[in-house]
Amino acid sequence: MRIGLLNNLRAGRSGRQVSRILEVLDDYPEVHHVETDSVRCVPEAFASLASQNPELLILNGGDGTLQYAVTRILCQREFQDLPMVAPMRGGRTNMSAVDLGAHADPAAGLRALLEDARNGQLSRRIAHRPLLRVETLRHPGLNYGFFFGAGMIHRAIALTHELFPPGRSQGAFGAGLVTAGLIARACVNRRDGVLTPDKAQIALDGELVDSGEFSLIIASGLRRLFWRMNPFWGDQKGPVRFTAIASGSRRTGIASLGILRGKPRGFVTPDAGYTSRNVDRAELRTSCGFTVDGEVIEPRDDEVVRISGDERITFIRA
Repeated sequence: MRIGLLNNLRAGRSGRQVSRILEVLDDYPEVHHVETDSVRCVPEAFASLASQNPELLILNGGDGTLQYAVTRILCQREFQDLPMVAPMRGGRTNMSAVDLGAHADPAAGLRALLEDARNGQLSRRIAHRPLLRVETLRHPGLNYGFFFGAGMIHRAIALTHELFPPGRSQGAFGAGLVTAGLIARACVNRRDGVLTPDKAQIALDGELVDSGEFSLIIASGLRRLFWRMNPFWGDQKGPVRFTAIASGSRRTGIASLGILRGKPRGFVTPDAGYTSRNVDRAELRTSCGFTVDGEVIEPRDDEVVRISGDERITFIRA
């Protein structure tokens, strides 16, 4: 099997962890691996990997590395055939890799993955998850990833970067603390700063759901977010899990814990300002910024954002 590995050394792991990864690769000379220590080097490294036309592409990096890779694979068509993709837990948050079942020890996970590849046993590692295809229409752009968040999520990421120094604290730990703080503020009906509502018009599968101000707008193809949160409770078959909470929705504080578990209380209904569905397509008209797996898109006036599912890439548990 042709195997390529992108080793993003700047994604947040320690030097010792990097050394252990390289030691593993010494035992598998068939793997074409490229190391990068600067964001400027990633495009060239990716082109090198694409030239080998790997059947399996392993990504040692974080959510940003994965988001860059799947967007480039699906948009630029450098690969003769779409490779299987195996994200390792090599970054700070690693939300997508964790949900896909990646090993907590990247070096141990890599060795086990490469052994299965040698022995023709990758089929037992397949993890089915749809990507989100996020397209902006008024200012044309296209991104792929596993998580979309508008407005408050966009500002919360900026707040995490502001409050915590670069490093592991900007990952799940920092994001979790910021999330807990925001929930506490929402419980006392604060609607300022990061929690300022955003105006949006939302259509799900062509049906206008609501138009007004929203405290939360998110979508994902994952089953769990960081800290095992699952703020989606739709029971439809669509690949895009979508949740929106209107500003002024009833009893937000009491509702929050059930929502985060995907098991909301009985009063959490669309009439009360809570919408969660699994759809084929979601469309927003809004002027707020948004993020796709941490890739930040700044606010643009009256932008139209279209979100759909894409299941062309097969993901492999690393």
